Amino acid sequence: MRPRGDGALNCCGLCTCPGAATDEIMHQDLVPLCAADIQEQLRKRFAYLSGGRGQDGSPVITFPDYPTFSEVPDKEFQNVMTYLTSIPSLQDAGIGFILVIDRRQDKWTSVKASVLRIAASFPANLQLVLVLRPTGFFQRTLSDIAFRFHRDDFKMKVPVIMLSSVPELHSYIDKSQLTEDLGGTLDYCHSRWLCHRTAIESFALMVKQTAQMLQSFGTELAETELPNDVPSTSLVLSAHTEKKDKAKEDLRLVLQEGQGILESLQDPPAESTAQGVNQDQLDSQATVQRLLAQLHETEAAFDEFWAKHQQKLQQCLRLRHFEQGFREVKTALDTVSQKIATFTDVGNSLAHVEHLLKDLASFEEKSSVAVERARALALEGEGLIDNKHYAVDSIRPKCEELRHLCDQFSSEVSRRRGLLSKALELHNLLETSMKWCDEGIYLLASQPVDKCQSQDGAEAALQEIEKFLETGAEHKIQELSEIYKEYESILNPHLMEHVQKVFQKQESMQEMFHRRQASLKKLAAKQMRPVQPVAPRPEVLTKSSCPSPGGWRGPENSGSEGSTLRRGPYRRAKSEASESRQGRGSSMGDEEENLAILRRHVMNELLDTERAYVEELLCVLEGYAAEMDNPLMAHLISTGLHSKKGVLFGNMEEIYHFHNRIFLRELENCIDCPELVGRCFLERMEDFQIYEKYCQNKPRSESLWRQCSDCPFFQECQRKLDHKLSLDSYLLKPVQRITKYQLLLKEMLKYSRNCEGAEDLQEALSSILGILKAVNDSMHLIAITGYDGNLGDLGKLLMQGSFSVWTDHKKGHTKVKELARFKPMQRHLFLHEKAVLFCKKREESGEGYEKAPSYSYKQSLNMAAVGITENVKGDAKKFEIWYNSREEVYIIQAPTPEIKAAWVSEIRKVLTSQLQACREASQHRALEHSHSLPLPTPASTSPSRGNTRNVKNLEERKTAPLNLEGYVSASLSKPHEKGKGWSKTSQSLEAPEDDGGWSSAEEPINSSDAEEDGSVGPKKLVPGKYTVVMDEEKGDPNTLNVRSGDVVEVVEEGAEGLW
Repeated sequence: MRPRGDGALNCCGLCTCPGAATDEIMHQDLVPLCAADIQEQLRKRFAYLSGGRGQDGSPVITFPDYPTFSEVPDKEFQNVMTYLTSIPSLQDAGIGFILVIDRRQDKWTSVKASVLRIAASFPANLQLVLVLRPTGFFQRTLSDIAFRFHRDDFKMKVPVIMLSSVPELHSYIDKSQLTEDLGGTLDYCHSRWLCHRTAIESFALMVKQTAQMLQSFGTELAETELPNDVPSTSLVLSAHTEKKDKAKEDLRLVLQEGQGILESLQDPPAESTAQGVNQDQLDSQATVQRLLAQLHETEAAFDEFWAKHQQKLQQCLRLRHFEQGFREVKTALDTVSQKIATFTDVGNSLAHVEHLLKDLASFEEKSSVAVERARALALEGEGLIDNKHYAVDSIRPKCEELRHLCDQFSSEVSRRRGLLSKALELHNLLETSMKWCDEGIYLLASQPVDKCQSQDGAEAALQEIEKFLETGAEHKIQELSEIYKEYESILNPHLMEHVQKVFQKQESMQEMFHRRQASLKKLAAKQMRPVQPVAPRPEVLTKSSCPSPGGWRGPENSGSEGSTLRRGPYRRAKSEASESRQGRGSSMGDEEENLAILRRHVMNELLDTERAYVEELLCVLEGYAAEMDNPLMAHLISTGLHSKKGVLFGNMEEIYHFHNRIFLRELENCIDCPELVGRCFLERMEDFQIYEKYCQNKPRSESLWRQCSDCPFFQECQRKLDHKLSLDSYLLKPVQRITKYQLLLKEMLKYSRNCEGAEDLQEALSSILGILKAVNDSMHLIAITGYDGNLGDLGKLLMQGSFSVWTDHKKGHTKVKELARFKPMQRHLFLHEKAVLFCKKREESGEGYEKAPSYSYKQSLNMAAVGITENVKGDAKKFEIWYNSREEVYIIQAPTPEIKAAWVSEIRKVLTSQLQACREASQHRALEHSHSLPLPTPASTSPSRGNTRNVKNLEERKTAPLNLEGYVSASLSKPHEKGKGWSKTSQSLEAPEDDGGWSSAEEPINSSDAEEDGSVGPKKLVPGKYTVVMDEEKGDPNTLNVRSGDVVEVVEEGAEGLW
């Protein structure tokens, strides 16, 4: 499509054209030709538009001398004419064209044909046709004659003038409007003209295509539906921005092209500058300028449209961000609102309320992120509304809802804080009252009864009590109804019951004070009667304090006075004796009252520390353990802590639930009867086994803590909890608590000796100590290494401890025996129901639990084949464990005689239970067979003489038939050589170890001689029946072979100790 004068291109609907543009566009639509389409036809130059103008401004079309004009196809001729006549503006074309036909070198026949052809095919208005006829004489004459005779053939709407010469042409058209070949001065280059026309029309086409592209892009933008989510909106905005940038780049290139064409038109060759610029050149410049202006208008319109579209997209994106943030914030606010609704507890103690307030503050701090974000989002929404957002009706309700939720949450937090503050105030009052009561009870308990018997002491005690009671106005609960009224909003049944108990305690304490006051007032008000200064007779002083009724008579005139003197002291003594008895009764009552006060004090301490313990456990579980599962804290947790919560905290949660749900409540039920608290422990003794599991895990927990103690997670949790101590101090709480119970039970038992629950307290104390022992034993048991079997198969661990051990092996090498006499081995023994284990203790490097010892397994003895000798002469700390009929003998030296006694007692219990089982299994055979035991030859001392005393004691008590040290199966064995006795010199099963053992210089040698020396000799066996507990078969004819379970009767023990 070619440009046509002013407004040769209608760009697009994004801009409007000047008034005349519509007609031009219509004209262009009728003439769709352009230079590029007929470029080859135009190059033939059989007609051209030089740009010259007639006197009235008519465009001049020149038909130069073209010999083959007649051969130009009609179609080409018609296209060229149509194109040339379409170039001038409508205004100039409306005046009419002037045709200059140069046929000076042609023949008349050709002239006639050319003129007729042009006249017949010219598509526009003609004003004048000027023909330069042939210059030859003959042809000129012929043309004049022919023109006259054929004038009718040339009849046109305009006149046709035959010109003989160029000067005649100049009379019609000025020389400046004619090209040089027509004698004019107009600069015209056909190739340059053709190049300019092609460029202008190409630029016009580019402008049109750009306008269409922008129109299509604008339509696409206008028809785009706005997405409903942030990613899609961002994607659309990005895609549209990218397309806009590309369109703007194309527009820039078109503008650059047009500017280059305009500069080319405005910078003609130097030779044409002096001659001036023709009208066609000016029209071309104007056309390009108008195209550029139109393109700028199109760009401005598009920029305006894009700005609106971009603003809408950006508003849509902000709206989607706002809506997404609204959904997230509303979810967070709903969550915190639900969580705050669970804060219904008002606490059961002062510490609990303080912890709840800290929890509320911590929760408020955590929730403040969501609340602040909600408020910021509401402000952002209001900003969108202020900026004339298109979705105001959608944004405003959401902003109002966010503000409502924030205000509602803040109001609920304030309400909860107010309730907890009320609870804190009430618990402070209760704690103050309790403290006042305790101080009063201590005051009563601390007043010495003996000093209160005097008037001064009673008055001092009374003043002390009255002074203390004056402090009650600010410490005690005044009116229960006022408390109920003031704290109605927080009083739940549990708290109301607590208030009532405190008030009852306060009333009871005041009643005790009133009773004490009454007693003290009586003592303070008691006046001593005056003694009359009557001197007694001298002989009266020598009489007995209890004279006979007639032992002394005064003068007759003083008989009544003497009687008065006799009765006065008697009555006074009787009164004082009566008062003394009352004082002793009062003293006993006061003592019992003091014990009750002390029991309540111990109970209060037990309850207070139990509540604090539960609170501390909860604090650790919520502040540390639960936070390990919090996604917001995950970035602070080090790699070594991942999936290690069970290792770090063990079964602390199980311990917390037991104490919080069960044990604490049962203890609270005993607050009125503290002496019965032992039953709580006895009933829950099995539940306390959970501490064994916790303590067994403690070394692993301690090791993990030492590896990760500098983790930022722990520091952040400690900061939030406002703890002064780190987590490891709280992980030690369960261990400290289980050891605290036995101290409290001891205190309670001390003040409850004559009370109903004393036996339960004693049993509970023993059970707690047993649990502590089991926990301690299990801590050592898990440190055993090198044992191939299952330690659980050995039965319950009864005892464990470190000892010095000497061994004696009958089959051992003599040198090893002699060497072992001087060097003991240090061994840690573990006594199980079915075996005793010998281990070597090895101290580990490190700190804390990492320094805990480990135990390398060395050997074990089956208890079914073990016997013991309780006393080893020379050392009260030693005893023997022997194995397989004394093939192996182990001399054990305990650290103290008490430890030795405990071990011997425990081993005795194990062996006695085995013996009882053995007896029951062979009872039917034992009842049928009884054998007499002949006396052995008096060649040696009886091997059982060292054990005779205990066997006798056992027989006399009529208990089990055989004592541990009277384990007499060995006493029926072959007599030993005199001087050897039972304890042979010990011999090790392995070479002596240089691990800090005892030297021979430091440890006396235990031989049979040492055993038989001493002032206390062995006692003889009492004749009677005894049961054999171990087989003994020897080939010696002097020895009686017996089997386990046989019953033997000892008839007599000779002087030599022989049976």
